Amino acid sequence: MNAVHSLPSSTRRWPALQRAEWGFLIAAIVLLALAVWGPHLPASAHQHNFADQRGWWGLPCALDVLSNLPFAVAGVWGLVWLRRLGALRLCLATRATAALFFVGLVVTTAGSSWYHWRPDDAGLLWDRLGMSVAFAGLLGLAVVGRISPRAGLATALGLLVAAPAAVLVWSHTGNLLPWAVVQIGGMLVVLALACLPHRHGALALQLGAVIAWYAAAKAMELADHAVYEATAGWVSGHTLKHLLAAGAALPVLFAMARLHHSRYIAVPVPRRAMQNGGQRGQ
Repeated sequence: MNAVHSLPSSTRRWPALQRAEWGFLIAAIVLLALAVWGPHLPASAHQHNFADQRGWWGLPCALDVLSNLPFAVAGVWGLVWLRRLGALRLCLATRATAALFFVGLVVTTAGSSWYHWRPDDAGLLWDRLGMSVAFAGLLGLAVVGRISPRAGLATALGLLVAAPAAVLVWSHTGNLLPWAVVQIGGMLVVLALACLPHRHGALALQLGAVIAWYAAAKAMELADHAVYEATAGWVSGHTLKHLLAAGAALPVLFAMARLHHSRYIAVPVPRRAMQNGGQRGQ
């Protein structure tokens, strides 16, 4: 009898996947299939030919290097907010994916600065590996807020494997398609998630704002030389791309700041109640 009664506890299963989780899983499988079996996409022969190559005090490509600093500022700022909020304000999945995102921003600062110091394939490898960490954290955080915590954690862990693998594929074969799927496919997923309602109790992250910042950054990246010429050599599109891409962290930071300040919203106490309390104290 005891063995029979103990059977259910020994055969516990994970809760069944929700409809949104199934949909997200199918989308992930489609993107993975495209990355693995899609056509070969060669990288541009001029990918290291940036418009602004001016040095400053011995620092080559100075503006493209220094414009990476906002990534580090946003990353450190975010980690400070996470520490302030603590475990009582955010669930484990939100804390983990947000921390991964902010650490990824700091790592991106190092990798991208190194790459732009002397643009070549070796530097670009480390630049993209740093970006992989930030992508994993951001997409995982978005999934936590719109689908479920377990789906968000699975997404972050999956991208921590898939994104570096895509970078290594490009490094060894020259095929850029897997990395393009990570970047563009990931943003398409975020766009789809933005159409879903916020999950109750999750961080109120405005995904539309994240997409807007990222889209503007990609536009500046593509218009690198055109922006440099239009501004008479004052600033290049790639420099602006770094600043706008760092701005994609602002919606996350603002969501955390709103949650932090909500703790200090005072609840008005009726004057009569205060007077009664004072009389009882006398």
